[in-house]
Amino acid sequence: MSDDSFIREVNEEIRQDQAKALWDRYGPYVLVIAVAVVLATAGWVGWECWTTSRANASGDRFSQALTLAEQGKTDEALAALAALEADGYGAYPVLARMRTATLHSAQGNNDEAVADFDAVANDGSVPAAIRDMARLRAAYILVDHGSYADVAARVEALTADTNALRHSAREALGLAAWKEGRAADALTLFEQLASDAQAPRNVRERATLMAELIRGSGTGA
Repeated sequence: MSDDSFIREVNEEIRQDQAKALWDRYGPYVLVIAVAVVLATAGWVGWECWTTSRANASGDRFSQALTLAEQGKTDEALAALAALEADGYGAYPVLARMRTATLHSAQGNNDEAVADFDAVANDGSVPAAIRDMARLRAAYILVDHGSYADVAARVEALTADTNALRHSAREALGLAAWKEGRAADALTLFEQLASDAQAPRNVRERATLMAELIRGSGTGA
């Protein structure tokens, strides 16, 4: 046997002895870690499947409720939405609450609709964007069925320059002011909207028409 062969065999035996020693010392821990990784992966995959299944089921139920509403089966739609509010998954319970309020408004139950939207707006567990939308929806109902103070209480905070709903909030305030005989305040709001390049075009067009109407009536001075 050559010296090189002998050295290789010795090195191989040393490596085997070292590997055996390492395994004897750390092998059980490696097995525990491997099992833990497998179990964690299986648990995560199972959780993902479960949550996806629940979300899909709630989505199907929400779509069915919308279909009932479109078919004019309002009572059935409201019952389906109430059930979804109670045991739906993810965002669907909140969406069901918003849709319920909309259906109440469509039925002419304006007080109930405003109460529904207010409940969402005051629910700290609901995302801020949806809470702001609920305030705006309540305000638009109150333009026709409430006072300027009612509308302002819900949307005045939304008129800030940094708020994404500021244009619609200002329009609601303008309409409420005009309907309450506060033509000068309404004209100021509508002129502001009409000249705001960042406002949606349809909002600017409506604001321009309202400003012209107020100026033409001679009440905006």
